[in-house]
Amino acid sequence: MNLQRWLPVARRPSVVRRAIKVSMIVGTLLVIINHLPYLWRGDVSWFRWFQIGLTYVVPYCVATWSSVSALLEAQQRGE
Repeated sequence: MNLQRWLPVARRPSVVRRAIKVSMIVGTLLVIINHLPYLWRGDVSWFRWFQIGLTYVVPYCVATWSSVSALLEAQQRGE
């Protein structure tokens, strides 16, 4: 992976918007599945908040990686 090619594509507004949308949808579903009982009870430590934050960061990273990979691959094929 060439970071000099990868980072500018990852910063494109369309890529960032798509990754944020995916992160909000997938992250929220995962928070509901994994953390809702603790939130409901008020059993929320700093570490749980950290985990909830990561629950949004991971889908953002995956969506960004996927978009950048697809765009670079299409660029390489000349599309």
